[in-house]
Amino acid sequence: MASTRMPGNPAVRGKTQVIGVAAWLLGVVVVVAQILYSKAEPDDRLTTTVVSVAAFAAASVCDAVARFGSRAAGLLVLVAGGGGLQAETVGVHTGYPFGTYGYSGTLGVELVGVPVVVPLAWIMMSWPALLVGRALAEPARRWSVVAVGAWALVSWDVFLDPQMVDAGHWTWATPTPSLPGVTGVPLTNYAGWLLVAAAIVAALHAGVPDSRESGVRGVALRVGPAPVLYLWTYGSSVWAHAVFFGRPWVSVVGGILMGAVAVPFAVAV
Repeated sequence: MASTRMPGNPAVRGKTQVIGVAAWLLGVVVVVAQILYSKAEPDDRLTTTVVSVAAFAAASVCDAVARFGSRAAGLLVLVAGGGGLQAETVGVHTGYPFGTYGYSGTLGVELVGVPVVVPLAWIMMSWPALLVGRALAEPARRWSVVAVGAWALVSWDVFLDPQMVDAGHWTWATPTPSLPGVTGVPLTNYAGWLLVAAAIVAALHAGVPDSRESGVRGVALRVGPAPVLYLWTYGSSVWAHAVFFGRPWVSVVGGILMGAVAVPFAVAV
């Protein structure tokens, strides 16, 4: 567990190690669920979708606890989960900041018109996005961490949104103009994501102890459950869109855009 902060108190250190192991086990659940998702019929994918998102979100929370303590994990849930839910609630009822869209009711239980799994998805990827931002940018330059971290989060949606649109979980009222090869999703979606992602990463970077305070620097930010799951998501998304989802251009475009941060992040793993 080279990535985790190890408290001096043996009891606390043992608890931190247990939480770190739990994060790895949840990561295994994520990988298995996503493999099963790719092999299931489209109408039978809800369970694996919910399980993989919930397990990934829990893994990110555990990773946050193991690295920086329970306060960081609480901040992640509040900022990414609460902020994501707030943005989606405003978005689905007003069309801002993502554009006009609507959920089809196929993603399970909803809260204020937003499926519960959606804010969990913000939690699951906001944490590794923060680690990517801190690993690739100079922590003292807040704007650069926020820019890289926001890009790490937004570029993932280049894979996610077409997949969910094709699955019928939500639809866009005006899906043009769009990214080349990424049809069915308007550019306004990514502009809105960039705005929300920047706000979330900025709040997390401001509230979670930075490298100078925690002693967690460089390579340590690139190892552990959350970074591995981020890179797994990148690689599996490139593969799945090219082979299973019939979206080869999404594989190419998403591979380039998310690869701009995922590849350099992976170099030192």
